[in-house]
Amino acid sequence: MGKNLRLKSARAARDMTQKDLAEAAGVARQTINAIELGEYNPSIKLCCAICRALGKTLDEIFWEGQENE
Repeated sequence: MGKNLRLKSARAARDMTQKDLAEAAGVARQTINAIELGEYNPSIKLCCAICRALGKTLDEIFWEGQENE
């Protein structure tokens, strides 16, 4: 699992800090940092909460390998 640059870029596009996103998703800032670094694989529930906070779909943020299809 590599870095999640799509998450970082979507967060930046909404002018949110890791702390802002963490609060919106109900987790610690360190959790968001670990997901962005690819060190933590979030639950589907957390993925959904992050996507809701960013106004994005799961495909846009988390699904890998869709670009080449």
